[in-house]
Amino acid sequence: MIETEADLLALYGPVHPKAAIKVIDRLDAICRQWLAACPFAVLATTDGARLDVSPKGDAPGFLLVEDDHHLLIPDWPGNNRIDGLKNILANPAIGLIAIIPNVKETLRINGRATIHADEALRKRFETRGKLPITVTRIRVEEVFMHCPKAFMRSHLWEPETWPERSSLPTMGEILKAHCGDDGPVESPEAQEARSRSQLY
Repeated sequence: MIETEADLLALYGPVHPKAAIKVIDRLDAICRQWLAACPFAVLATTDGARLDVSPKGDAPGFLLVEDDHHLLIPDWPGNNRIDGLKNILANPAIGLIAIIPNVKETLRINGRATIHADEALRKRFETRGKLPITVTRIRVEEVFMHCPKAFMRSHLWEPETWPERSSLPTMGEILKAHCGDDGPVESPEAQEARSRSQLY
C-alpha cells in the first residue's frame, strides 16, 4: 500500500511542465465558451467525513457564468436527498467536471460553494414558467482543462462500443432489489414518462 507522497512521486515521476502551470483562477473567454456549450457536469462535495458525487444536467449554458470568478448552477426538484447541498453547508469545498458530448477533453473547476434561494437569482433559470428550488454559487479558485486519455481509453463517445440497454437491469428492477419492494416492477417506459413529467 502506498502511504506517502514520496512513494507516489517515485512511481509517477515529475509533473509534465504544462500540466504544472495550466491552472488559472478565473473563468476566461475560453472557459465561458466551453461552459456555454456544456449540457452535463459532475459535482463532487464532502462534509469532511462522507463524499458525494452528483450529476447535473440541463440545456447547454445551464452552468451560468456570473462573472470571472463565479459560476451558478440551478437545483431542480428531485428525490430530495440533497446530499450534496447538505455537504456544502458543512464544507463549502467543491470540485466540478464539465462534459460536452463527443468531446474528449473536460473542464475542471475547484472552488467553494454557497446555496441561495432568493427569487431574483432563481429567476435567471426560469424554465417552462418554473424556478429551481435553489441556486448554487461557486466561487472559482482553480480552473484547468483535462486531457482526453480517459475518454480515449473508455471509447465513451463511440456508439459501436456501447452496451445494449436491454442487457442491463432496468431502474425498476434495481429499485425493487435495493428497496425490498414487493410491488410490481415499473416498466422502463413508465419510469421515463414519470421522470420527464418531473424535470422542472
